[in-house]
Amino acid sequence: AMFPPEYRSRIFIAEHGSWNPTEKNGYRVTMVSRHEKGTLTYSVFAQGWLRGQQAWGRPADVLVMPDGALLVSDEQVGAIYRISYAAPAPAKK
Repeated sequence: AMFPPEYRSRIFIAEHGSWNPTEKNGYRVTMVSRHEKGTLTYSVFAQGWLRGQQAWGRPADVLVMPDGALLVSDEQVGAIYRISYAAPAPAKK
């Protein structure tokens, strides 16, 4: 319930990174959405572990916490990132 409705009931995939050392891809977290007609769409949820062709991290797994935050483990640097959402403050009048 932490994230807006468009992020709920989705599948999150940790893209560990490509095996091909000459043209790297992946190194991000992807969100999969299923639409009414059953079609699936994939969109980037979190990225930045790959800058150009230089990888500084490798997402390995994701876990949704009881408060709704998403944990992402990074096997390259031995870190766990917590991704959370806070609604923007109302604009001042």
